[in-house]
Amino acid sequence: MTVEAEAQFHVLAVDDSLIDRKLIERLLKTSSYQVTTVESGTKALELLGLREDQDTTPSLSPDQHEIEVNLVITDYCMPGMTGYDLLKKIKGSSSLKDIPVVIMSSENVPSRISR
Repeated sequence: MTVEAEAQFHVLAVDDSLIDRKLIERLLKTSSYQVTTVESGTKALELLGLREDQDTTPSLSPDQHEIEVNLVITDYCMPGMTGYDLLKKIKGSSSLKDIPVVIMSSENVPSRISR
């Protein structure tokens, strides 16, 4: 893969920790990836052009700015929406279901990260 092709690879990093977001961003940018970071699953859905309707699956929202990403990296334990919940919403979307999602956790308490 050329440097030019790598620059086109866009990663969305989702983590409620500013330090972890900065670390992910720095690591990926050294490989010439484009990186966008957000602090919550809700913000990630907004950036991806999905809106949440109560009791329905996410759908494209015409008033949102959709960004194209090649990979989502998300923290598992976040307030409001866990990384697993974000994964389910992305995979439930017809337009985003093929985007790979990596879920990470710095938790050392297995009961907090089990599904």
